[in-house]
Amino acid sequence: MENSSSSSPEPAPPPAALPALEYVGFWKRFIAFLIDVFILTVITVPLLLAIYGRSYLRLAHEGGGIAGVWDFLIQYVLPTIAVIVFWRYRGATPGKMAISAKIVDAKTGGRPSTGRLVVRYFAYIVSTLPLFLGFIWIGIDRRKQGFHDKIAGTVVVYED
Repeated sequence: MENSSSSSPEPAPPPAALPALEYVGFWKRFIAFLIDVFILTVITVPLLLAIYGRSYLRLAHEGGGIAGVWDFLIQYVLPTIAVIVFWRYRGATPGKMAISAKIVDAKTGGRPSTGRLVVRYFAYIVSTLPLFLGFIWIGIDRRKQGFHDKIAGTVVVYED
């Protein structure tokens, strides 16, 4: 009869190897950013002009950069929600989709959690300080991660 206390446990299987990932560099990501800014501008400017009229710039200047509640919602809240929803359900914003890129979990290569994507979005603030160094870092990092990617544990890779 075999003594179960003397038998050694089965060794754990090795972790699954990450698929070969090709990281997206600074200039391609910058192009994706420009595409996203263009799309946001085409959507937000007509909305803001429809709501506030030609006095929008004056109202924004007098209001410390925000013309009112609708301005805040259209320029800050809606883009935040839209970006996180695109990341969650498509893995990328329209700009990243245009360059065939997607955001993945840096450890698994899989889809990041929604919480991780929210952290990534707000970590953009860290990437802007000082002097956008966190974005410039993409150009020199071996995995092409900006500070926001490092904080959130994500990488941007080309789609298969």
